[in-house]
Amino acid sequence: MDIQSFLSRLPLFNGLPEGDLKALAGIVLERSYAPGEAIFREGDRAAGLNLVFSGRVKIFKLAPSGKEQILHIMGPGEPFAEVPVFQGGRYPASAEAIEASRVLFIPRDGLTDMIRKNPALALDMLAVLARRLREFAAAIENLSLRGVPERLSAYLLHVSDQEKGAAEFELGIKKGLLANLLGTTGESVSRVFAKMAQAGILRVQGKRIAILDRGALADVAAAKRALD
Repeated sequence: MDIQSFLSRLPLFNGLPEGDLKALAGIVLERSYAPGEAIFREGDRAAGLNLVFSGRVKIFKLAPSGKEQILHIMGPGEPFAEVPVFQGGRYPASAEAIEASRVLFIPRDGLTDMIRKNPALALDMLAVLARRLREFAAAIENLSLRGVPERLSAYLLHVSDQEKGAAEFELGIKKGLLANLLGTTGESVSRVFAKMAQAGILRVQGKRIAILDRGALADVAAAKRALD
């Protein structure tokens, strides 16, 4: 798929006239990253918007101790580092490719010019920022108020919803990365997966997850059901 067609399919840009989409595609810089390669680091000067074209990207922060906390994992079509488009300044977190990835970079000046010509684009950007704020609020709640079974169940339901309610899907990331995202250890994640399998809630085969009892999974996520 060419860049213009890709942009036209994104909720962020699907209202733009074809001429503006063509102009936007003309200023996009396409960059390729190997697994583990940094896209930017916390504190780097921010210069624009990034979009995952293919692959997966993790957004994370490092504690002074060196401990990593993943904030988001981005897949194809998802934007990241949106705030600098409006604010400028420096990146508040780091971004790194999890797998071989292609990322589209849209320079801030070019995008803000497009926003001035198409005010509706600003509303779409605000919608993205609002969604990201809700995700941060949910992440804080998960890490501070919920146990590992609740966090993992909520994540699996989220992935299923992204797959249009699919009962079976690929996890997409290694369990170690999933554990980091959930603020726990790989051993804890494996134990919860095993308990869910024993309870008949899930079937786990490597990265392949099958939800056998969605209601029970939702009850675990809402802390209405405990795993023995």
